[in-house]
Amino acid sequence: MSASNRIVLSSDHAAIQFRQAIAAHLAALGWVVVDIGPSSPESTPYPRHGEAAARLVASGECRFGIILCGTGQGIMMAANKVKGIRCGVCADTFSARMIRQHNDANMLSLGARVVGEGLALDIVDAFLSAEFEGGRHATRVAMIEALEG
Repeated sequence: MSASNRIVLSSDHAAIQFRQAIAAHLAALGWVVVDIGPSSPESTPYPRHGEAAARLVASGECRFGIILCGTGQGIMMAANKVKGIRCGVCADTFSARMIRQHNDANMLSLGARVVGEGLALDIVDAFLSAEFEGGRHATRVAMIEALEG
């Protein structure tokens, strides 16, 4: 199965219902959703979930990843520790487009306590519909990648 239409979703306990709404939206758009949980509302550490999703993207098993926690910040920080991941937190559609167009982001992070569901779906759509522009941005992305060692 090609990774070109596969997208991984993960969250901590604060964003389970939010993640499930995004998963349904993506499936309706034709994406193969790899939802790696969690499904239980018990407290769970977001670094574990951010890393797990990032590893699926970095390995090429999934084209993109969408991760969620209360603010989107902590889970994004964990994901960005995985080599090859460029993940940004977005609370608006402009930023979501720009992290794809200018930074070739392969993961999007959302804060379940920051944005509402309708806006989150618009942000997801903006992220997925944008294309990396390359050019001068490719040089900058290469500089970011060089920081990984």
